[in-house]
Amino acid sequence: MPAVQRANTWEISDSEEESDLNKPSSSSSGEKKKRRRRTREEVQEEQENRRAAREKQRQEKNKLKEEKLEEQQRRREAAVRVSLFKPENFIKSLTLQIHAALLRDAGCDVLLGTLDGLQWKNCIENQGLPNSISWTRPALQTEDEAKNGVIEEDQVLMVISHNEFEDMVMSHKTETNQQAPIGVVYEEAESLLQHLYKYLTEASRKFVTVLVISHQQRSGSGDEDHFDFHLSQHHLDTEALLVHLQLYWNVSVNFLFGWQEVTDHVVAVTKAVSKRPYKALCGEPDLGFCMDGSWSAGVRVDRDGRGLTQVWTRQIQQLNRVSPALAKAVTSVYPSPSLLLQAYEQQPSDEERRRLLADLTVVGGAKERRVGPELSGRIHRLLTSQNPHLMLD
Repeated sequence: MPAVQRANTWEISDSEEESDLNKPSSSSSGEKKKRRRRTREEVQEEQENRRAAREKQRQEKNKLKEEKLEEQQRRREAAVRVSLFKPENFIKSLTLQIHAALLRDAGCDVLLGTLDGLQWKNCIENQGLPNSISWTRPALQTEDEAKNGVIEEDQVLMVISHNEFEDMVMSHKTETNQQAPIGVVYEEAESLLQHLYKYLTEASRKFVTVLVISHQQRSGSGDEDHFDFHLSQHHLDTEALLVHLQLYWNVSVNFLFGWQEVTDHVVAVTKAVSKRPYKALCGEPDLGFCMDGSWSAGVRVDRDGRGLTQVWTRQIQQLNRVSPALAKAVTSVYPSPSLLLQAYEQQPSDEERRRLLADLTVVGGAKERRVGPELSGRIHRLLTSQNPHLMLD
């Protein structure tokens, strides 16, 4: 009997526990009900937040896309500009302005034929300096100061004959005898020298070169670059004119034999003028401290430190009169600036610190040499000086 009662008691208690387990608690059900309840305003706010986030993401994506397109457009424009400045393309935009007075000499046909063969643009005009050859080109978009969209180059050639040069010598002698002030232009004078003075006074930024054509044979006794003009009695007068033109007007005089040499000179000057814009463009890198011949970002350094030694070498090479071999002689012994600073600290005196690198051997060249005390002292000042305005040389 007691056993039966205990069994019944166990069964009853077990069922009660199950009923208690199956009955959900009021607190848990309340929490679930609270989590399920969301107002319409909260739902709309969440939807608006999601919509705003998507819109912001879309705007950022469009902004990045526009910046990428703008960068590509700038690169294309820069590439087109560089292409226009290349000599082989820039020379096509140049126009040779040939004064009509030069056509009176039959030898000018050599020049015109050569220009036509090279397909260079040229025109005959009757303005500016008589007997002159000058260069013009269309102005770029960045050159707003150009008149009528045309840029005049600063190089001007004045082609004269031997007789015209003699007239210039006599005109200068007459002015000297009259004690005329330098640069005074006489209104009654008809000499080419007076036209030259007047032109240089009005166009101060022009560089004029006078080409004197001689139809006589070269003198076999003297230097081949000089000609025998049979002006022994006027030799001093000729030298006086040349010195006067060079010193007071910055005008040089070249003596050439025939129109073929004049044509060669014109071609050489035209090619030199066409190369100047590209050289100026290459001479202005994005980073002014980068050395010539290196790419705009300098030396590439990997994450593992590869390339730091080359950066250290380039840093020393940026000093004046330091060749790559000299810089390599220093960095091969001291691969980093910190190692060199440690070596300086170990020296007992400032004099020994300054001469620490003097005896290093420079590899390369015709003969063996040392770094020297001068460069050793400059590198010491570079690494140890606390004065930012100190001149290293």
